[in-house]
Amino acid sequence: MAKVTLVFAILLVALGLVGYLGTGSAHPTALIPTWWGVALGICGFLAISPSERRRKIFMHIAVTIGALGFIGAVVVAIQGYGSARSQGIEPDHIALAAKLTMAALLLIYVNLCVRSFIETRRSRKV
Repeated sequence: MAKVTLVFAILLVALGLVGYLGTGSAHPTALIPTWWGVALGICGFLAISPSERRRKIFMHIAVTIGALGFIGAVVVAIQGYGSARSQGIEPDHIALAAKLTMAALLLIYVNLCVRSFIETRRSRKV
């Protein structure tokens, strides 16, 4: 799962950079997915270890980061959309798409991690 973590880290970094550059580098908050990706990447690199205990710790930290990032992205997307609608203006579709893409990526990542954790636990019982 450490390699999968690195793949999702790269995807989040790319999402942040595309969002930032796509808005003409005017909105630094578009880089938020990049920082979540960096955090996942650090955990992914640290989880590549022959030590099972170390791998376990960093993968659990990574999935916690992923879950918090998912929740945060969904909450911020809903708040931004609701705020724009309540003011009678059209929401920023690029920002909304970036937030929802981040949420989707992290939901997929957390799902893969949980399935992996369950499979590992089941294989140990046999």
